[in-house]
Amino acid sequence: MTLLYHPDTIAAIATAPGRGGVGVIRVSGQDLSAIVAGLIGRALTPRHAHFAKFKDEDGSVIDEGLALYFPGPNSFTGEHVLELQGHGGPVVMRMLLARCVALGARHAEPGEFTKRAFLNSKLDLAQAEAVADLIDAQSEAAARSALKSLDGAFSREINTLVEELINLRMLVEATIDFPEEDIDFLEAANARGRLNELQAQLARVLATASQGRLLREGMHVVLIGQPNVGKSSLMNALAGEEIAIVTDIAGTTRDTVRELIQLDGVPLHIIDTAGLRETTDTVEQIGIERTWRAVDKADLALLLLDSREGVTPHDEAILERLPPALPVLRVFNKIDLTGETAGVVGETEVHVSAQSGSGLDELRTRLLHMAGWHGANEGVFIARERHLDAIRRAAEHLINAGHAFHALELFAEELRLAQVTLNEITGEFSSDDLLGVIFSRFCIGK
Repeated sequence: MTLLYHPDTIAAIATAPGRGGVGVIRVSGQDLSAIVAGLIGRALTPRHAHFAKFKDEDGSVIDEGLALYFPGPNSFTGEHVLELQGHGGPVVMRMLLARCVALGARHAEPGEFTKRAFLNSKLDLAQAEAVADLIDAQSEAAARSALKSLDGAFSREINTLVEELINLRMLVEATIDFPEEDIDFLEAANARGRLNELQAQLARVLATASQGRLLREGMHVVLIGQPNVGKSSLMNALAGEEIAIVTDIAGTTRDTVRELIQLDGVPLHIIDTAGLRETTDTVEQIGIERTWRAVDKADLALLLLDSREGVTPHDEAILERLPPALPVLRVFNKIDLTGETAGVVGETEVHVSAQSGSGLDELRTRLLHMAGWHGANEGVFIARERHLDAIRRAAEHLINAGHAFHALELFAEELRLAQVTLNEITGEFSSDDLLGVIFSRFCIGK
């Protein structure tokens, strides 16, 4: 493995901002001898914890704690890494970091430690992204899936597909290069069947990755409807606490109220909005404008309806104004006042009582179904929208390859493009711009 050592040394506080019992300074570079000598004054045994006093330039003690040294390439970044574990006060941490900088390091950029691990082939790009996803996980299911990606589960799926593509490309190239041979390489090797199997494998990976994207990013659900149909009551019932103010006065909710809830480990960003009606109240008008902006950004709309009145002309007007591509679930509320039975009717209708809780379990199940969630699965790995986009583009190239099966040059080119597209996921072929965007979203010290 060839390591891409950087000429400079980087340092950062690796623990979260604020006070804590322990704080960690992380340093990575090609030569850390000056920093170790200046801070600790003695050599460190690799991969052993040493109790030490961390000293300032004048010999005074800044702090005391543990020092660990990991020589490259057997470290997280592939470079020499030093970790200083001291007391977690922000002042002490800043003093230790300043001392490292004075001894020759510079402040690390966001995600720079993980970026160096990627550039030094310690992680591929999908694994590097999983580091940030594990830190940002909003549920236990998301954390477990991120850990699977960090362990390489997603990358192995992609690499298996790439290997199959390479084998198929070899057959096509052999047929192109030796047209005078009597052997039909493609026919003998069942190239059509292998292409079909590749398409089926890619579809399975896309389905699993889609589940992983849901765990990572969740779904934005907007509650809309006329005033007093129970939007705020439903939000409180789903959240399990009093998030939104509930009164009998129409127009109580004048701004969007957001709450994150989890259903089966899937994050749902629920947005309660102002009731949609004609009004001369300036503040309420602003709230209604914000409602429509929230609708434009939503993945799913819950249209709350009063079960006593059914779908009114005003409700029809709301439905007509919704974006055509936005899925809508009609929720008939207040069935406790009508005596109706709770439950799901068809694909896009649920009858509930936010007051009594009747029908809420059916609503939760329907929400997960419309989100595309098929239930917790140990095989789910975390994924991002860019991964799904690459898989979809690769699938299109395989479809095109099938159409060009007897035009060998075109067939070979579509297979090559599918391979290049899949390699974007693991970083086999990635632009510097893409790397800059990905790692800039990491936290400092990681």
